[in-house]
Amino acid sequence: MDVREPFEWEICRIAGSVLMPLGDVPRRFAELDRGASVITICHTGVRSLDAARFLRSRGIARARSLRGGVAAWADQVDRSMARY
Repeated sequence: MDVREPFEWEICRIAGSVLMPLGDVPRRFAELDRGASVITICHTGVRSLDAARFLRSRGIARARSLRGGVAAWADQVDRSMARY
């Protein structure tokens, strides 16, 4: 679950991730499967950590943040990914 803004999503994204901007999470989290593993993603890991904490507080126990966000993903996993 990518919690960045749509303009950031357009620059780069991790395949298979779903866009749900951080500001939308409080009203949209019910769309998520409570029993699923949910990995939250942002640019550097700060917003996604907030999102994961929020989700866990709402009963989505397996919510985790991708440490370092898409910036780290681009450096460590997919060097072809656009950076910003």
